[in-house]
Amino acid sequence: MRHVERTERVVVLALDGVYPFELGIPSRILGAADGRYEVLTCSVDGRPVRSNADFTIGVEHGPEILAGAGTVVITPVSPERMPAELPEEVREALAYVRPEARIVSICTGAFVLAAAGLLDGRRATTHWQLAGRFRSMFPHIDLDPDVLFVDDDRILTSAGAASGVDVCLHLVRKDHGSELANAVARRCVVPPFRDGGQAQYIEQPVPEQGAASTAGTRAWALERLDEPLTLADLAAHARMSLRTFARRFNDEVGMSPGRWLIQQRVARARHLLESSDLAVDQIAGRVGFATGASLRQHLHAAIGVSPQVYRRTFQTAAR
Repeated sequence: MRHVERTERVVVLALDGVYPFELGIPSRILGAADGRYEVLTCSVDGRPVRSNADFTIGVEHGPEILAGAGTVVITPVSPERMPAELPEEVREALAYVRPEARIVSICTGAFVLAAAGLLDGRRATTHWQLAGRFRSMFPHIDLDPDVLFVDDDRILTSAGAASGVDVCLHLVRKDHGSELANAVARRCVVPPFRDGGQAQYIEQPVPEQGAASTAGTRAWALERLDEPLTLADLAAHARMSLRTFARRFNDEVGMSPGRWLIQQRVARARHLLESSDLAVDQIAGRVGFATGASLRQHLHAAIGVSPQVYRRTFQTAAR
């Protein structure tokens, strides 16, 4: 994690077959961050690229501008264009990227990074529907298809479509703190942080007509994170049996109630670490962890750092 004191150049590489929506995400999100980022778009040869829609996209730059990028974004392409080996022109374009540059992929952009060897020895993600194909092509990469994005030092990978918004907001939060990231989210009318992971979007059997939802119980639980909530408490509030509630919750959210509660408590703790000077033990109590040690354990499992390091990073970025 790092503090950015000047405008950072972000270069988006558009490849043939690019998805237009995802191509525009970096400019829309990072461009709303009060001038902290300059977002430029290039192609491998400076020429227009064919989108996966019925139009071609003109770009103003060739690959040489990648040499000046602090962050490079690889946008997704149609599945039939995903390479097991990089086309020579793509490899030559990526050769312009500086070794210290941060690299971000959206959706199938992870296939490009994998084919380039940039994900070797790293954890990564891509769209859940393509997880099997990714693993068969790149079995040596630690793929996690359940999450919306993965931040592995200077390489970030994200899942399908809107997860490009999530990872770009994460960049703003990481570079400049949660206050600016939240402001960007409000300007773009998107949630600053989405609950859950990709699992909630995987195709599930359609619930029986009239089946009760767990949404009301989730909202109820979020107002009581400081309490020792159990599965029985949640099921009782939803007026369901334990088995029915657990099954329906997993169908709707993509994870167990217990895992979801931990995720929400960690998210609330992160907010308090960013926005308050409360001691770690006090924050633990406010979000429902029994001790500060428990908070440290769960925060480290979620993002790989201690509360002190997390607070120092984000409060420094905010300043």
